[in-house]
Amino acid sequence: MSTPGFDRHMLEALICPVTHQTLKYDAEKQELVSKAANLAFPIRDGIPVMLVDEARVLD
Repeated sequence: MSTPGFDRHMLEALICPVTHQTLKYDAEKQELVSKAANLAFPIRDGIPVMLVDEARVLD
């Protein structure tokens, strides 16, 4: 499993752009998960992509 290419402390500052609630980091899928919005935002090349259009809807 690869380590994230970003500072884990940065996650504390990131919030869901839809609900403005905190996100959960999923290291295995390299995503930031918003349970409240039912979305997962991808992390590509170590950069969180916080665009709703790029988010995956959770099952």
